[in-house]
Amino acid sequence: MTSQQIPPDTEADLQALPQAGETLATLSVSPGRRVFGIGVLVGLTLLMLRMALAGAVSSWLDLLVLVMGGAAAFGAWRMYRATRLSVVLRRDGLFDSEGTCLAAMSTIRSVDRGTFAFKPSNGFLLRLSEGGSRLWQPGLYWRFGRRIGIGGITRAAEAKQMADVLSVMLAEREAERNAG
Repeated sequence: MTSQQIPPDTEADLQALPQAGETLATLSVSPGRRVFGIGVLVGLTLLMLRMALAGAVSSWLDLLVLVMGGAAAFGAWRMYRATRLSVVLRRDGLFDSEGTCLAAMSTIRSVDRGTFAFKPSNGFLLRLSEGGSRLWQPGLYWRFGRRIGIGGITRAAEAKQMADVLSVMLAEREAERNAG
């Protein structure tokens, strides 16, 4: 069917619909939140290392605090790398900005933004019909089994918008299943 056969108002409606690869919503980390989150972890690293190295008695506790300081440094490094990315919602699923598929749209069962949901702060939880490999990008998302937590040091308004768009898409999919 050519564009000449489609009424003008219908053609405009068709162009307004996002295509499979088109971005519906994006969730990213603001520079201020990124600096604050990484700064907190770097501060924790410095505090732990100072405590471990200033210990009067060399004991297993000093070694434990030193290991915890190393873990905090590793977390800061991972957050630095992770917060350069963003989470992108498209018609075909949820992806990060590097192209890693977090969840295909067909596998998403529900979206949970409730107060008591086990979810990242300023974010939401997705329940999937099939599990995937474990993924973790601190401050942005995690995936363990059939659950994906989106959020962390992201903006709450962007996360709410993405969760709302996902909820509408799931409701449309359910309505199509019930109708046909």
